[in-house]
Amino acid sequence: MPNSIPTTDLKTLHRADLKTFFEELGLEKYRSDQVFQWMYQKNVASIDEMTNLSKQFREQLKEKASIYTIRPVQEQLSSDGTTKFLFELEDGKRIESVLIPEFFDDGVADRLTVCVSSQVGCVFGCAFCATGKMGLFRNLKVGEIVDQLAYINLHTLEKYGKRITNIVYMGMGEPFHNYENVIESAHIVCEPKSIGLSPKRITISSVGLTKMIKRFGEENQPFNLAISLHAPNDAKRDKIMPINESMDLKSLKEALQFYFKKSQNPITYEYLLFDQFNDSKEDAQELAEIARWVPSKINIIMYNKVLDVVLNRASEQRLNSFLKTLTNLKVRATVRRSRGDDIDAGCGQLAIREGQPKGKTIAKVN
Repeated sequence: MPNSIPTTDLKTLHRADLKTFFEELGLEKYRSDQVFQWMYQKNVASIDEMTNLSKQFREQLKEKASIYTIRPVQEQLSSDGTTKFLFELEDGKRIESVLIPEFFDDGVADRLTVCVSSQVGCVFGCAFCATGKMGLFRNLKVGEIVDQLAYINLHTLEKYGKRITNIVYMGMGEPFHNYENVIESAHIVCEPKSIGLSPKRITISSVGLTKMIKRFGEENQPFNLAISLHAPNDAKRDKIMPINESMDLKSLKEALQFYFKKSQNPITYEYLLFDQFNDSKEDAQELAEIARWVPSKINIIMYNKVLDVVLNRASEQRLNSFLKTLTNLKVRATVRRSRGDDIDAGCGQLAIREGQPKGKTIAKVN
């Protein structure tokens, strides 16, 4: 008969808790390092696949522990090289990750950036976001976050001959709404026995959860911080980002200045440029004032169109005028071109297409 005694899913444990778990079982401490490497570097789906552990040890471990690995169910490859991955979780829910490669002139892979999800859906209901239309179902566990990265890392090693180089927590969900698991997953990714990425190659984005921004600074976390801003004043931000009604730009400014005082790290403002909404010269001038709150740069993003969203991508002419205004005001600004239009690379678009029901949201329902 199969073992009916509940076991501990090792991927639900934080790094320190994994070591403690092995110690409490009376197992050698170094075994936890071996298991950690199998889970997060080699991405095995079962304890039986951990072949440098003796069969007796594996059988002993299986009496008390198990591991669960998310299941890849679909990949979409764009003409520009962007790949979207759809994963299924243990409870049948689905999440997405996106690999965005950049190449040298000779076609060799340079940067391999992964946009990773932190929640199933999102509660904050931003008007331009496909994930926001889903609503929130639940937070992802630590292992479910790292599994996305471990799987795609093996993919890039096979396809491009190199590991992923950058991670952005800008996929499905609000990372700071799942703070503990997001931070732990980022630290795991930096471990030499995992992907071994420098923390400076990891960026965590937030719509502006002020309490968690302060905590991020208080803890002196080594990762980069990005703010999804998308509008230069409260009136416009209220229209597209419901969170702004409770955490407005004044409170965001105070939180970011606290963060910078603690960390001395500059931040990035993510700014989707929408046609005839937030792309005027006056908008650029207001944005420049925000950029002076703390040392920062502006990342202007050309919008991936989402079904049933009235906002549209700004024209090249309005983009150039907007960028010129910022440059004249001595603001550091870059432009991120849209990637993966032909594969619905905007976060949540594939999950919606696959028939996800709606979860919790703070967005107003018309």
